[in-house]
Amino acid sequence: MCDTVLYCARDHLLPLARDHLLPLLKEAADMIMGVPKEIAEIKDELERIEEFVSNADRVADADENNKSQGTRGMIKQLIEATFRIEDVIDDYMICEEQQLPDPGCAAGAANCFKTMSLRLQIAYKIQNIKSRINEIRDTRIERDRGFQINSSSEQGASSSGVNSNTILLQNLRKAPFYMDEADVVGFEKPKNLLIDWLVKEREERTVVSVVAMGGQGKTTLAKKVFDNPQVVKHFDCHVWITVSQQYNAEGLLREMLHKLYKEKGNDLPERINQMDRDSLVGEVRNCLQQQRYVVVFDDVWNICFWDEIDFAMIDNKNSCKIIITTRNMNVVNACKKSSFVEVHELKPLTKEKSLELFNKKAFHDLNGRCPENLVGISSKIVEKCYGLPLAIVVTGGLLSCKYRNTIEWYKFNENIKPELKEDSKIKKILALSYHDLPYNLKLCLLYFGLYPEDSVVTSKTLNRQWIAEGYVKEERGKTLEEVAEGYLIELTHRSLIQVYTRIDGRIRGCHVHDMVHAMILEKCEDLSFCNNISEHKQSSLTGMVRRLSITDTDSNNLMKSIENSHVRSLLILTSKSLNESLVSKIPTKFRRLKVLYLKDDGLLEVPGNLGILSHLKYFRLLGLSHGRTLSLPKSIGMLENLETLNLSSTKFNVIPKEICKLRKLRHFLGFKMSLIQLKDDIGDMTSLQTLCDVCLGEEENEDEIDERVVKLIQEMGKLKQLRELVLLDVRGKYMSVISSSINEMQKMEKLSISTMGHEAFVDMDLNLPPPLLRNVKLNGKLKNFPEWISKLQNLAKLKVQLMYSKQTDDLTKLLKSMPSLLSLYVSGADDDEGLKGLYFLDGWFKNLKRLYVENFHNLSYIDIDKGALGSLKALYIVSIPQLKMLPTGIQHLQKLEVLNIRGVSEDFMKTIAPDEGKEHWIYKLVPSVKITPS
Repeated sequence: MCDTVLYCARDHLLPLARDHLLPLLKEAADMIMGVPKEIAEIKDELERIEEFVSNADRVADADENNKSQGTRGMIKQLIEATFRIEDVIDDYMICEEQQLPDPGCAAGAANCFKTMSLRLQIAYKIQNIKSRINEIRDTRIERDRGFQINSSSEQGASSSGVNSNTILLQNLRKAPFYMDEADVVGFEKPKNLLIDWLVKEREERTVVSVVAMGGQGKTTLAKKVFDNPQVVKHFDCHVWITVSQQYNAEGLLREMLHKLYKEKGNDLPERINQMDRDSLVGEVRNCLQQQRYVVVFDDVWNICFWDEIDFAMIDNKNSCKIIITTRNMNVVNACKKSSFVEVHELKPLTKEKSLELFNKKAFHDLNGRCPENLVGISSKIVEKCYGLPLAIVVTGGLLSCKYRNTIEWYKFNENIKPELKEDSKIKKILALSYHDLPYNLKLCLLYFGLYPEDSVVTSKTLNRQWIAEGYVKEERGKTLEEVAEGYLIELTHRSLIQVYTRIDGRIRGCHVHDMVHAMILEKCEDLSFCNNISEHKQSSLTGMVRRLSITDTDSNNLMKSIENSHVRSLLILTSKSLNESLVSKIPTKFRRLKVLYLKDDGLLEVPGNLGILSHLKYFRLLGLSHGRTLSLPKSIGMLENLETLNLSSTKFNVIPKEICKLRKLRHFLGFKMSLIQLKDDIGDMTSLQTLCDVCLGEEENEDEIDERVVKLIQEMGKLKQLRELVLLDVRGKYMSVISSSINEMQKMEKLSISTMGHEAFVDMDLNLPPPLLRNVKLNGKLKNFPEWISKLQNLAKLKVQLMYSKQTDDLTKLLKSMPSLLSLYVSGADDDEGLKGLYFLDGWFKNLKRLYVENFHNLSYIDIDKGALGSLKALYIVSIPQLKMLPTGIQHLQKLEVLNIRGVSEDFMKTIAPDEGKEHWIYKLVPSVKITPS
């Protein structure tokens, strides 16, 4: 590259320059030649500054004499320098990836001159950055010779009493998983008291309040009570709403309606999104009119909250209950104006219970038994947690990742100051946990600051954004996504995040406790990590804005605040329709974007100049568009660095073929996408790991094979890295070629095939099924039950549709002993006339946790032998109109927690009636039972 540049300089500039410009041109050429070396050096400088900033930040946080002002100012200056270094490195990488044209032609000469000019600009920028860093360093050394940006940062880390990153990673294998809220100790008495209040037969609506400071376990206690079988059985309707400091009354009412309709198994009317507050209140009242309900409002701060929600919570004299958790007793007093109120002030844990909780977390691998050499120091550490569960759990999680060395633990104890009061206790402990993280994990944790409080972010979204930002480091033998998943697990080990897992144990989504979120926002401010704009709060936008999150605000007033060429991540999460001029200006105003998350329910078009964003790696468009079909601009093909393209909530009429130029694209998600136009080139997108949802329908002729579709499917077979594939509207005539392509995808983990029309069959023959398949959905009638499924030793989830009794026999015979199968969804066909009974014999499906049986119109009995389905936790039976009674042998399912039966006959309902129903005993046996008629 550099030789070519010098060639251009010699042949096109030197003849123009004459002798008096020769020294200047030589200097410029030397600078251009030196750019690669300068880039390598400045990368090293970047790592040194990051390490220094990390340690200086820890020192500033530990400062007890409020002398950290100068340090904080220097940190911000150095952080801005790192921003400029990152920008220069990114610019250089983009330049290096560009193909230089032939300098012999006129156009080539012009482009060559332009490229050389860019290299020269980079060289000058590097010089300026180095000068600025030296200036900051010299100023600081003059002011305080105790700080130097060199190896002293390493010495500071080793002398601080905190283990190195290497030790932390070595100890990761010993760390326990995040402790489930149900494992928290010391709540038995308050739990029983609250349950007693809830099931009291007082006709009037009652508010049950839990009051305590942050971190004391209000939410944990409320969740234990809300999920208690006695409470679940007592109420017809159960809703949990998280309120938090920043809330919107209309939003809460809509969320409540979502959950009410979902619990009833009904679809939410579209008109709800257009309702004003009065209409929403009326709708909620209608839903609750005949119900004995329990509703939890968790984490209420505002004393006006009750006035906004009171009338919606109808008092139907049916012993309804409302649970409120809050830090503010005035919130409780506000409820007393219109309701009877029970108040429980949650107290800190006793010393004994505190130690029990700490030991569970810190010594999980020893079943909660503290080693003798750590008994004394453990007690001292726990005393400084003041009985606060959050502080105890976070401290235990931190120490679980350290060597069990007495000296090390005593050093840690010295960092916890005993004179702390109120929330400062937890803040100090959270700061210790934060500073104990490796640098890249600190960045990963801070990323939660871009999302509103109490937001649940899917693990895939978070991981892909981390990767786009460059936080995830390559590890041999692993994809970046797998490494990122490991980061989530480590943050979970340390109890800094809370996770929701899928049935196979993988992380589905995560969020952070509100106090952890508050700590993150403080760190974001200290380290200029991100800025937030919302209706309730706007963080300072002074200095260089690096990451920007916009939630629930008026887009018309945004442009004045957010125009900044250094912004790398832009998350617009507003529920309101965005100003079209704002959307159209994003590419020109934010040219350095790497992450663009755009949520807009009223989006009319995608900016045509999207291709300007040459640095973009993650692009997600989340907009329902209310039935409109959008167009994706051809300039999308210019985003050569794009890794994630998520269009899964929006219908696009055409996916331009230029998208095949995105050779780095790993995750391509859309909504019923037609990719026929990509039939010649999609096989070149060899980095793809995710491809969904691809629609193969919309042909004019149902009988004739469309060679374009065949070509597209064959090209997909070249995608050897594919992990997830979703195909929709598949016709039977393409099953053979689909099978051939999937046989080539040996890294596939998730496969979903949905057929088109009632006559289509799923008839796939995989003679070499991908061995890593763990999730298979075959949404269509089976001609024969696929024997290849039984070869999938990693299969955890399976969904199939059966037509005949023989297929049911094949299914049970082939799957009964599969070791990894955890979830099975079996559906019948509408025209099925054969299947009369379903049975499970002793020893069958030992590890299955969830079973769905749906849409068998002639099925009249289900038999479960003792010893079958021994691990089953949830059983769903839906639309089985001929079923006359509960499955025979259901009493043998000792681990069953959820029984949900919908769409049964009146005869069935009589068997479980509370008065004379002989099957009513099931309500005592299973914690959560819900049975509804057709």
